[in-house]
Amino acid sequence: MTSPENPFEASASALGYLYQLRVALQRCVELSRGGIEWSVAIEATDDVQALVGSRTELTQLKKRADNVRLTDLSQDLWKTLRVWSHAVTEGQIDLAETNFYLITTAELPEDSAGFLLQPKASGHRDEQAAEALIVRARQSSKSTTLDKAFKAFDALGEQRRAELISRIEVIGDAPGMDSIREELLGYASLAVERRFAESFLQRLEGWFFERASVQMSFPGSDPVSGAEFDELFNDLRNQIGEHNLPIDPDIAALTAAAPAAADAADKVFVHQLRLIDVGAERIGYAVRDWVRAFAQRSRWVNENLLRAGEIGAYERRLVEEWQSRFAEMREDLGDEAAEEEMKREARLIYRWVDREARLRIRTGCEEVFVVKGSYQMLADELRVGWHPDFSVRLAALLEPAGAADGRA
Repeated sequence: MTSPENPFEASASALGYLYQLRVALQRCVELSRGGIEWSVAIEATDDVQALVGSRTELTQLKKRADNVRLTDLSQDLWKTLRVWSHAVTEGQIDLAETNFYLITTAELPEDSAGFLLQPKASGHRDEQAAEALIVRARQSSKSTTLDKAFKAFDALGEQRRAELISRIEVIGDAPGMDSIREELLGYASLAVERRFAESFLQRLEGWFFERASVQMSFPGSDPVSGAEFDELFNDLRNQIGEHNLPIDPDIAALTAAAPAAADAADKVFVHQLRLIDVGAERIGYAVRDWVRAFAQRSRWVNENLLRAGEIGAYERRLVEEWQSRFAEMREDLGDEAAEEEMKREARLIYRWVDREARLRIRTGCEEVFVVKGSYQMLADELRVGWHPDFSVRLAALLEPAGAADGRA
């Protein structure tokens, strides 16, 4: 529960959670480059837990303000040692098959255990010296706050304590959230054209954050697997490129009850359907397709995923596909057709849109609502229609308010 005296506690917690998710996603991307035999879980045995083949990686994350130092008596260090010591003592992990990582944004002082437990590549690693510093800090401290951590560490015994410390790597001055995202953006630019990297990463993050939330909400649920991540990654890469466009799940899930559909009853395309006696249920489906197509096309435009003039060219093709069918209908009806006959034939034209018209904006973009919704958008502008006399009967709906009254 957030303390009323500290209004920033909740936001700090949220930032920590976001940092945790970004680090986990970064690890997924790194692991995916070596194959699919891995999995990543959040808040399982540790903040981030990865299983790579037979080996387990346990990662503790400590996001701290600038100018913070990880000393030998830092709570971050000892809380981490408590978690790992307890897991080893209770047999929750196989010490011989586990690597431990403490990633902190804090600085590592040169005379500290954390500094001496940096990866070998740093040139500073000295496990025995680090162990000696940790033991000395534990023996010299009278802190009651760290008492539980000290007891968990003592319970290991000398042999397991030495083995645990030999398997710990401390990464200090770790990149912050913005830096991690820049790295992820770099990975994204290798998957798709650089101009599409931001759109790709937004969708990858959205999927991963939702997937991680589900995994954390249901203890025992499956972690993110390498095969699952690889499938999603490749699917996104195939969606964003020269021959395809992404279909976003949140948009594909919109219904005729969505807020954007609230004013649809007065839309011209709805009047078009009522003019030929299309039923309320099918009008609801038309509104749904219109809502989805409008939202998805708007997002493509906002993210610069479309080529210059691409929407215009697509709409021209849609109109031309409709024109020949509409002209044939009017020709068959002639000038003396009864109203019911005109409506019946008009419903056949609309049935073609509903069931058969599948002209794609790009060859790989197969989502049906893009086509059907785009036709509703064109019908809303009276560029296409269903009733043989739709343009005459509905033209008044597009006139500016008061235009008719102002005529001479």
